[in-house]
Amino acid sequence: MRCGRAPWSVSVRDYQLLIFDWDGTLVDSIGRIVAAMHLAADASELPRCTDEQVRGIIGLGLPEAIRCLYPEMHDPARAQHLRQRYGEHYLTLESEPSPLFYGVAEGLQAFRAEGYGLAVATGKGRNGLQRVLADRGWLDYFDYSRCADETASKPDPLMLHEILAQSGVAASQALMVGDSSFDLLMAQRAGMDCVAVGYGAQPLQVLRDCQPTLAIECFTELRAWLGRRASNQSVEVVVHGR
Repeated sequence: MRCGRAPWSVSVRDYQLLIFDWDGTLVDSIGRIVAAMHLAADASELPRCTDEQVRGIIGLGLPEAIRCLYPEMHDPARAQHLRQRYGEHYLTLESEPSPLFYGVAEGLQAFRAEGYGLAVATGKGRNGLQRVLADRGWLDYFDYSRCADETASKPDPLMLHEILAQSGVAASQALMVGDSSFDLLMAQRAGMDCVAVGYGAQPLQVLRDCQPTLAIECFTELRAWLGRRASNQSVEVVVHGR
């Protein structure tokens, strides 16, 4: 996405780039994803999976998600029909965009003001991400973004490697924030710290098994934690400069 911003204003010892999953991390869309998958199964004359099963594949690209939900379905045409029906039902449910989680709008604005780079790494397709960004007037809001249909699906770390290459930021100076084990495993495979959010697709008791750097139940906790971390680092710079 955009590459012409001013140089980073955060300390070199701080994170320079914050990378966010979309559904279930920034946007409260999990219920609609589950409902759309149920409706798509009905339209495709397939048995419905449980809510928990559908929540468990959120974060994957849609083809990978369908293979996980229906491993016995080997007919490509039937799988394509299910994908199409899912997309149609999701668009209908999203006629009014899903709301941001509490604290997200203010938090992202604060991160930008503090000089962090912002990126999105999502299981959505590019058309879907562009649509939701346009709905919010955010087409130029994030500096970088990668989608599952233009790279490897999570938990493969390729989309993070591509974001790092485009931004010029080292993995040690980037932070991945997500609500699924796929997000956290992807970050770890890329050599990146990660934050687990427990208000999205998967509960914290599941995400903690991935040993995230931080686990939170509200987006505002991320802003507070980064603020404390930056303050501590500022103190360290003064001490070592004596």
